[in-house]
Amino acid sequence: MCSVLSRVRIVQRIASHTLRFRSITEGSACAVTESRRSYSGLSFSIEPLRDSRRLYCTSMAMRQGLLFRQLFESESCTYTYLLADTETKEAVIIDPVLETLDRDVKLVKDLGLNLTVAVNTHCHADHITSTGLMKQRILGLKSAISKFSGASADIQLAEGDKIHFGKHYLVVKETPGHTDGCSTLVLDDNLMAFTGDALLIRGCGRTDFQQGSSSKLYDSIHQKIFTLPEGCLIYPAHDYLGQTVSTVGEERKLNPRLTKSKEEFIKIMENLNLPKPKKIDISVPANLVCGLH
Repeated sequence: MCSVLSRVRIVQRIASHTLRFRSITEGSACAVTESRRSYSGLSFSIEPLRDSRRLYCTSMAMRQGLLFRQLFESESCTYTYLLADTETKEAVIIDPVLETLDRDVKLVKDLGLNLTVAVNTHCHADHITSTGLMKQRILGLKSAISKFSGASADIQLAEGDKIHFGKHYLVVKETPGHTDGCSTLVLDDNLMAFTGDALLIRGCGRTDFQQGSSSKLYDSIHQKIFTLPEGCLIYPAHDYLGQTVSTVGEERKLNPRLTKSKEEFIKIMENLNLPKPKKIDISVPANLVCGLH
C-alpha cells in the first residue's frame, strides 16, 4: 500500500511540473524554425514553441457596460484589442493585423457590434494592418492614426483627442520615441492603457529606426504613462513571452530599462544591436496607406 501511494505521489509531482512548464512556455515564441528572435527592443534565446490556442484569447474588463477582448496574432506576436459598449453595441478595434482579418470581422459580426473606428497605435514595422481591408467589409468603419505618423487615415489623431464608442471613450496621449507617430490610448476612467510599442511588459519599443529617439521615449513613458494611476492596466501591442497584461505600478518598479536614469536608459538602447524587423520593407510602405499595398 505504501509503495502504491509513493508511486501516486511521484506521478502527481511529475504532472504538476509538466503543467508548470507548459504555463511558462506557452506562447513564448512565434516561430518554430528560429531559436533566436528579436522584436521591438526585446532579444532572447529560446527553443520556441508555437501554440495555436493563443490565436484567440479573451479577457473581460472589470467594468459594467464594457465589453473587452484581447486577441493574438502569432506570427508577429501582436495583440489586437476590441472594446465595445454593451448597450449601444458601438465598438473600436486597436491594432488589427492583416493575417487575422477574417477572425476579427467574424467576431464583430458574431457579437452584433457596430464597429466605428479601427485605430493603429503607430505605423507598424513588423506586420501589415488590416484596417484598409476591414473598411471594405464593415460599412461605415473609419481608420485612425496619429497625425505625426505620416500615414493616411480618415481620422488624424492628436494629444487629447477622444475616440468615442457609446458612453465610453479612449483618450489619445502622444508617446513618441519608438516612432514619431506613437500614441497611447487611455480608457476614460484610467482603468486601461493601450501603449502600442512605447511601453511593453518589462520592456519598451526599440528606437533605432523610423525616427526613433531613446530620449523622447523615456520622457513619453515617464511623463504620459507612468503618471497614470498605479492600478491602471497596461496592454501593449506585443509580447513575446506569453504575458498578457501589466500595471503602471508594476512597470514603474520592475521594468529593467525604465527604472534606470535617462542617461543609463539611452546607453542601454544604443547597445541593443538588434537586427531590423524582417517585414519592415514591406510593412511600413503598406501601413502608410492603411495596409492597402
